[in-house]
Amino acid sequence: MSTRKIVITGGPGTGKTAVISTLESAGYFCFEEVIRDMTKKAKAEEKSSIFASNPIVSVEDPLSFNIQILEGRIQQFLNAPKQCKKPVFYDRGIPDVLAYMDFFAQEYGQKFTEACENHRYEKVFILPPWKEIFTSDNERFESFDQTVGIHHSLEKIYRLFGYDPISVPFGSIHERIHFILDHLNPGI
Repeated sequence: MSTRKIVITGGPGTGKTAVISTLESAGYFCFEEVIRDMTKKAKAEEKSSIFASNPIVSVEDPLSFNIQILEGRIQQFLNAPKQCKKPVFYDRGIPDVLAYMDFFAQEYGQKFTEACENHRYEKVFILPPWKEIFTSDNERFESFDQTVGIHHSLEKIYRLFGYDPISVPFGSIHERIHFILDHLNPGI
């Protein structure tokens, strides 16, 4: 039995982190969003000026920044428990890096596409933009309109790599989790 690697993705402010946190509280192994961790570390090291606006577009070298994110996501992929009975969840997957680069009209090379081709997830769940729950915070810089555009880029890139993202309907966190788990374990 190999580990089932499951991505929870979506634009900013769609409820991904709340779903991941609740899954983790329920005993599932979960990886948090790489860029949030990078933001927290930069602020702790007093490098917060890098993250005063959207770092994807404001850093001096966006390609190097995206390579850092890519490498963080690859490391998460490789760090998944090898023989886990329960699915392992990721707050964003490797293709998310390309989707954001696509949205912000940044070029990506073979290193990025090979990472997506060589590190495959079993399923991808996408949380659609939901204006009623959308808020900005210290780690989220995008507007709701940008969230909609990012959502389209996510769908496009995941499909480009052969995934069929499953849209998670609006609802409470627990309703969304039940939807995800029902798709992973039909008939239970």
